[in-house]
Parts: sequence; structure tokens; C-alpha cells
Amino acid sequence: MKETMDSDAQIEIRLNPTLRDIPPAAWDACARATGSRPLDPFTTHRFLLALEESGSVGPGTGWQPLYLTAHEHGQMIGCAPLYGKSHSQGEYIFDFNWADAFARAGGQYYPKFQIAVPFTPATGRRFLTREGAESRALPALVQGAIQAAAENGVSSLHVTFCTEDEAIAGEAMGLLRRTTQQFHWENRGFQSFEDFLASLTSRKRKNIRRERAEAQGFGGTIHRLTGDQIAPHHWDAFWQFYQDTGARKWGTPYLTRAFFDIAHDTLRDDMILVLAEREGRPIAGALNFIGKEALFGRYWGCVEDHRCLHFELCYYQAIEAAIDLGLPRVEAGAQGEHKLARGYLPTVCHSLHWLADEGFSDAVARYLQAERRAIGEEIDVLTGYGPFKNATKEEQD
Repeated sequence: MKETMDSDAQIEIRLNPTLRDIPPAAWDACARATGSRPLDPFTTHRFLLALEESGSVGPGTGWQPLYLTAHEHGQMIGCAPLYGKSHSQGEYIFDFNWADAFARAGGQYYPKFQIAVPFTPATGRRFLTREGAESRALPALVQGAIQAAAENGVSSLHVTFCTEDEAIAGEAMGLLRRTTQQFHWENRGFQSFEDFLASLTSRKRKNIRRERAEAQGFGGTIHRLTGDQIAPHHWDAFWQFYQDTGARKWGTPYLTRAFFDIAHDTLRDDMILVLAEREGRPIAGALNFIGKEALFGRYWGCVEDHRCLHFELCYYQAIEAAIDLGLPRVEAGAQGEHKLARGYLPTVCHSLHWLADEGFSDAVARYLQAERRAIGEEIDVLTGYGPFKNATKEEQD
């Protein structure tokens, strides 16, 4: 499949069924993943390959790899993590209602195409372009993805948790833009956790101190581990935590046990593992990934219930780690208005959508307009309930 961009240059678009066929250096150059810290740990060749080699994606999972690449004069100038989907699980910007409506109208919604990092509700570039080739590679990838969807007869193409710039560019190229929300913590130049607490109203500040005291009084110790501090046996414990949470939330955990073994070999420098141990035994843990501009909270679980320990391991330890690393923000995953009182404010998330059926596309477009207004109003209201100081709140305290 070829896309001619101008009279002098021709960009070739390819679908690749395995990441093993794509050189890591070429992919990571587009993902801006070279150097000591990747811009986005989830779009690195090593992370996506770990998903594939562990069997977390591939046959039987509903996530069939079809990695999209753009080539110009023999050089790869762009790529995107594209998957064929037979369901809507593990996406976090959900379209179950769309699938149901399309089926009731007599259509077949699955299979569909998805440009995303599987099981990962973290914002980042989805159309990965080599530096200097952005103006050529991004349009080629967008047009190539749409053309591939049309040629393969799928109902739709979805690009989830893309950046705002990508959402604007995609909308200008005819895709439907959707907005949803998450809760992120922003580092306002804090040098310590106490600096962060000082920015809160007295009531919220006292509540967080109380929660941390309760959590840290569980009868054990909390450790923050990264790189070579993480040992293989830590994953045995964390697998138990992950299975428990996965069984309660999704029915079946998305990641296989093999993923964590591969991650130990190739990803441990990208991770912070927070473990709570009691009597020499890990009883709870939270896994974070480190990017150049954010700390991403991903997985949590426990084998013992202790009051406020979830808040401590997932939210407060993440804030402390981000401050220590000088990172601008913490993304703590999908949903959760309970994060608001703990310093995580509502933030807009973006996605793009292409629907093959013109009538269905028009109906979804009208829905998205109404949803966008509702999301904007909700964010305004929730932000007003945030824990940070302002003149009115200080008077109320």
C-alpha cells in the first residue's frame, strides 16, 4: 500500500504482523525512546515486544498485532501500534454502546482496528514520527491507517489516549474527535511532599497526613524499588497481587505471568515497584512506569487488606517519587473521583475515531459533540472541588 505525498516523495505504508520484523533502533527513533529515559515507556520497542512475546497480545487475546510503519527512501520515518480487535476490552475509552447500537441496526462491529497501547490508559503519542519528518509521516500514518481499515473491511478505526496535538490534526483530516477525562497530579515546583501538602487547604492536608499515618502503621515497611533493586522473586509476589486485582476488575488478567519475567529483563530500569512487606513477606504492591515527563501508575494489588494502604502505595508514594525524579506529573490510571481529594485533578484525554458506515458515523459525531460539552462541564465542577488553596476555600477553613 503506497501513499504519494507530493511529486518528489513517495511514502510506503506497511502492516507488520510482528514487532520482531521491525528493528528496535528504527522503532525507538520514531518513538523518541533513545537516551537514558524514553519520552513514553509504553511505546518503546521493548515494552510492546514484551506484550507480544509474553502472549499478552496475539492469537486468542483479541489483540492481533498489525504494527503500522511508514517508509521514505528506505528509511522508516513513522510507526504506530496498530491492532486488530475482536472485542472492546482493555481499552479504557470504551465503545461498548457503539458496538451494541451498530449490532441492533444489523451491522457487524467486530473486527475493528485500534491504535493504542494495550491495557494502558496513559496519554502519549500514537503516531510516532522520526524527528524532522513529522509533517510528512503523521499524515501518511493517519491516511494509511484509514486505508488499511477500509481495505480490510473492518467497521472502524480507533486511536485512543493520543495527544491533543494529534487529536487536532486527526480531526482536521476527517476523523471524529472524542474527549474523556482522567485524574492527574501536577508538580507545581514542589521540592518535597511537605511542599505539596502546604499547597492544600488545611482540611485536606490533615486528611492526607491521617491517611498516611494509618497506612504506614500496617505493621511492616514500604520499599520503593527500581532497576537492579528489583529482584526476580519480587515478581512472584506481584503476580499474586495482579491476579487478585485483575480477577475482581476484569474477570481475567490481561497480562500473562511471562510478561513480568520479560519485563524484569528488559524494562526494570523503566519501572518503580512499590512494595509493602510485613514479617518479611510482601503483602501489597504498586507498579509504576517512568517517562521523561511523567510517572505512570499502572497496577496495584494486595493479599492483605489494610486501611489506606492503597492510597499510600498508589498515590502518595507516586507523588514522592515524581518529586524526587523532578517529573512534571503523575498519571494514576483510569477513572477514580476518589483521587481528587488526594491532589489529582481532572484532565482531558483525547481519542480519534473513523467509522466506515457513513450514517453511523454521523450519529456518533452528534453524540460526541454532546459528550464533549458534558465532559467539559464535569471537569469545571470537579476542579472546583479540588483540594488546593484559594481565597474562598481558605475563608471556609
